[in-house]
Amino acid sequence: MSDPDQRMGPAPPEPATAPPDGDSPRTGWRALTVDLGPLRRHRDLRLLTISRGISFFGSMITYVGIPYQVFRLTHSSLAVGMLGAAELACLLSSAFVGGALADATDRRRLVLGTEATLALCSVALLVNAALARPRTWILFVIAGVMAGLNGIQRPALAALIPRLVDAHELASTAAIESLQGTVAMIAGPALAGLLIAGPGLPATFGVDVGTFALSLVALAAMVAVPPPADAERPSVRRVLEGLRYARSRQELVGTYVIDMAAMFFGMPIALLPAIAARYGGAGALGALYAAPPAGAFLATVTSGWTSRVHRHGLAIAAAATLWGGAIVVFGLAGRLWLALAGLVVAGGADMVSGIFRMTMWNRTVPDSLRGRLASIEMVSYTSGPLLGNTEAGAVAALFGVRASVVSGGVLCVAAVLLTSAALPAFRAYDDRRR
Repeated sequence: MSDPDQRMGPAPPEPATAPPDGDSPRTGWRALTVDLGPLRRHRDLRLLTISRGISFFGSMITYVGIPYQVFRLTHSSLAVGMLGAAELACLLSSAFVGGALADATDRRRLVLGTEATLALCSVALLVNAALARPRTWILFVIAGVMAGLNGIQRPALAALIPRLVDAHELASTAAIESLQGTVAMIAGPALAGLLIAGPGLPATFGVDVGTFALSLVALAAMVAVPPPADAERPSVRRVLEGLRYARSRQELVGTYVIDMAAMFFGMPIALLPAIAARYGGAGALGALYAAPPAGAFLATVTSGWTSRVHRHGLAIAAAATLWGGAIVVFGLAGRLWLALAGLVVAGGADMVSGIFRMTMWNRTVPDSLRGRLASIEMVSYTSGPLLGNTEAGAVAALFGVRASVVSGGVLCVAAVLLTSAALPAFRAYDDRRR
């Protein structure tokens, strides 16, 4: 598929037709497992993977610690909800700036600088937690600042990956990234619970500070990743240029719309406490929260087959449809085991969709636009779940919890089918034709 405007920057590298020398094709059971070949072949990818794995693990600890401390200080679920609203506002305000910066500066240096600032934020959380009377307003300020810094850092991270690997390795690299994220999402909150119940919140935030120190060492060891030769200074015009490019490519629009629709209609996380009461309370709640990440983990460790799929648009649509169907099963389930099975399948489908979305983004976006397009991608995958939780709660208040979950799954499937029908270039996307 040709680039409609070559003035936007050089096209992505052509896909390799075979693995590099010394790497035999993956067959048998190896074809189903995560392909770790890119880690063996690329030193800087190894360093970045180590950095991100450690840092995200620590961030998931803080992800639990901040709302827990807000609730303990205020005894208000509304206050915890407002924490998320503050984070979203700060994230959206910085995302497009982060994208423009990622296309105009050394991406590794931008990641390193934001990572160091995030580490200082964790130090502030540690100091606040150690006070005799911790301040709630500090938690809101730090949470907002960290969300804003993530809005600047994530586009640079997303734009960095394609510069570190070959074109044919993008699907495998996306699976590796998903695996490290899933492990952190499971292990981080689990350790956070033990730390909060044991040594307390200062130790909880202290562990996060330690992970940042290790992450910074790995990032500092990477080589520089300068901006493209034709990069310009960040400006409103450059941001709008990225938005125009995204709008002009049906395959990209399809990934954004389908992901947002799936999360908006089919995101039942806000309803899990109410649903857990049906299955026995707190014990069931932990299992319900763990089920989607468990499904994502299973999908990731068996993701070797994804590198042989070329119709990425259809694969995303199929995975999102499976997500919606699994949510319907979850909503209709009368037994805990069936509800958990539905969530496991949903988590796996979402991970598969994510792998193909990342691969399509990395294959279709010119390097000079990667940062700005990554900011649009970030807005699509962060706003959907947050708005979806609001939608699920509102529908549940009007029609009941089960009706909210089941209708959301059905509407998700309908939205995916309509989007695929309305965007033929997305539906027909085949990376072999590029």
